[in-house]
Amino acid sequence: MQYVRTMSQSAKTQARAATAPSDVPESSAGSRAAAQRLKMRRELASAAMELFATKGYEATTVDEIAAAAGVARRTFFRHFRSKEEAIFPDHDDTLIRAEAVLDAAPAHEHPLDTVCRGIKEVMKMYAASPAVSVERYRLTREVPTLREREIASVARYERLFTRYLLAHFDEHDHHDGNDDPLLAEVAASAVVTAHNHVLRRWLRAGGQGDVEAQLDHAFAIVRKTFGTGIGAGRRSPEGATPDPAARAEAQVRTEGEVLVAVARTDAPLDEVMRTIEEALRRK
Repeated sequence: MQYVRTMSQSAKTQARAATAPSDVPESSAGSRAAAQRLKMRRELASAAMELFATKGYEATTVDEIAAAAGVARRTFFRHFRSKEEAIFPDHDDTLIRAEAVLDAAPAHEHPLDTVCRGIKEVMKMYAASPAVSVERYRLTREVPTLREREIASVARYERLFTRYLLAHFDEHDHHDGNDDPLLAEVAASAVVTAHNHVLRRWLRAGGQGDVEAQLDHAFAIVRKTFGTGIGAGRRSPEGATPDPAARAEAQVRTEGEVLVAVARTDAPLDEVMRTIEEALRRK
């Protein structure tokens, strides 16, 4: 079965612009070779998308994609294992950037906040070329093979965030430890699901709207739901005294009907709010 769709002129323009050297980010190693590799992957992806849209996915061959990009067939297979893989050229690099966000997170930041910042790298990838992203979304809806490839890519982010949250789980809230994997996996899945919900809504709207504000709203819901079960900050070594600067501190006292809270200026807001809420419940 063939799926034929004419790619819009703006999508073609953005697809070509995405292959320009100025738009090629350096890899984690910062090597020129890695930047050139990403540039070639984007050029192949651009050629593949245009052929899929005009000729149909099933009717398009790897040889035709390579020829449209001006390279040999063997060059295509140095970058992609199959033609369906070519439509997602940036996921590997985006996964590296998301992991870098997790690795560089400040010690006092709540783990869910870190994960939310990490997955924003995925949204940045789509938002960099809205027309191309919209066209790719249409193709993945029409071609089951591309949809399966997209699902596999999403699963990689979910595994990354699950591992991160597991490493920051608050064991004091669950002494038996049995809920650790469950809560970390559910919370990571919630972040990814919230992101994908906003992304799909934005793509259906043609890439229009303030997607960052929509993301922040969705993440606020996730943090409110799951934030209390996952500890803030990195765990201290066994028996070590936690660094006061690396965790939120709040002192709360009641004076008649007045609640007074004192917190560090670097304390995460959600930690301070939770401390106040707990104090109010105890009154």
